[in-house]
Amino acid sequence: MSDRPIATTRSAAGMPTGKLAVWWVVVSEIVIFGGLLASYIMHRLAHSDWGEQAAHTNTWIGAFNTLVLLSSSLSAVLAHKAASEGNGPKAAKLLWLTILGAVTFVTVKGFEWAHEIELGYTITSSTFWSFYYTAAGLHAAHVIAGAIIMGIVAVAAAKNRELHRVELIGIYWHFVDLVWIFLFPLLYIAK
Repeated sequence: MSDRPIATTRSAAGMPTGKLAVWWVVVSEIVIFGGLLASYIMHRLAHSDWGEQAAHTNTWIGAFNTLVLLSSSLSAVLAHKAASEGNGPKAAKLLWLTILGAVTFVTVKGFEWAHEIELGYTITSSTFWSFYYTAAGLHAAHVIAGAIIMGIVAVAAAKNRELHRVELIGIYWHFVDLVWIFLFPLLYIAK
């Protein structure tokens, strides 16, 4: 009898069940974000005044956060490489670097929102701002959740345990980054 969790020893559809579960989560999240983004685009096309409202978002802050997330994806990829080579401590260090990117992203987002709210752009200011705060807030919640899970994975990886989980959290993290790649131009650039 193996002392490894059943999720790493069983296979469904030729894929370990842990990886299959992560992909199911990603697909369900695509449905959620896809619906939100499709709704945003339809409303944006129907309301020409949204361009004026979007002009109040700070493109430079959005671009900086994009760079932060893309950099954190690189460290997640390098963590997966280290884990696949059996180097858990190195994978853990790279995951902590990825978490630093998540914390930076959320901190910058918090200062950005505080400034926008101070200027009077709140979730109730207009439909554009409602979409903006909902989409960016939902994304930020996913960044926070990913960072927490990544911390748990990093602690185990530092002890050379459960290294397969490094890839699993990486899959989720790349999805979070991909969502931002859609949000950034829609919320910041399309003015």
